[in-house]
Amino acid sequence: MNQYFRTILTCIIMITFSAIGTTKQIQTLPNVVMLWPDGAPGAQGDTEGDKPTLTIYPATKKKNTGTAVVICPGGGYGHLAMDHEGHQIARWLNSLGVVAFVLKYRHRNSGAGYGHPAPLQDAQRAVRMVRCRAKEWNVDPNRIGIVGFSAGGHLASSEGTHFQKNYYELKDLVDRFSCRPNFMILIYPVISLAEWYTHTGSKLNLLGKNPDQALIKSLSNDKQVTSNTPPAFLVHADDDKAVPSENSINFYLALRKSKVPAEMHIYESGGHGFGLGKEGSTASSWPDRCANWMRARGLLGKKPIPES
Repeated sequence: MNQYFRTILTCIIMITFSAIGTTKQIQTLPNVVMLWPDGAPGAQGDTEGDKPTLTIYPATKKKNTGTAVVICPGGGYGHLAMDHEGHQIARWLNSLGVVAFVLKYRHRNSGAGYGHPAPLQDAQRAVRMVRCRAKEWNVDPNRIGIVGFSAGGHLASSEGTHFQKNYYELKDLVDRFSCRPNFMILIYPVISLAEWYTHTGSKLNLLGKNPDQALIKSLSNDKQVTSNTPPAFLVHADDDKAVPSENSINFYLALRKSKVPAEMHIYESGGHGFGLGKEGSTASSWPDRCANWMRARGLLGKKPIPES
């Protein structure tokens, strides 16, 4: 075979294997579903920023525990840290056998711009959708949690303390299901909007200028804890200058006062926005500690998924 035909054959082989690889890659891409196919409540436009979604990361059949977690990335209610507080978290949860759902929720700089109650509407709808489609997504409807980072932690804690109130008009089958998460994982969360230690950027983006004092108090979630609040796992760094650790500490104390099971880890260093934690840092141990907490609560053991 001369050099010309050898080169042509090599190119054909490379293109074929590249196409096979691309096909496999496409097949394994996470599925994205819209929370409201006919338009979200209060939508101001028809851009991607006006359309909240869930990106689904299924656990492998061999590992699947039936537990699911909705992920709320941070970003000060002004953007979303979708990678290190979203997709990376989903892959970590998958490694534990947990089905993960990354929530793209509306915020001040998405679409025409959204404040309260749009993010909470999206979070409530997300938990309801996972519970409604639990059988389809191989999820136990009684083992659906929520994890949030920074402002996403405020949204997740709002979901865990405001589930008794519907923040949008209930219209379809999905809305017949409970939006109460079975557990919360809150990582350097914004909790209070009323105290000195609030994150002022998150407060401004969520509530706008000069918000009503009753609304501020209502969304200061340490003031909204009851005995029906779901169990929680909290993580913070003592040197967090953006969202001081008092946010987690006072939420933990409120949970303790209401006799809600909770575990909290305050690291001496780590700052803010560390995601899964920088390799070698003390804060990087939180995923292992969280996994232990979930395991102790029976969330990582194999369990038959009930018929819906």
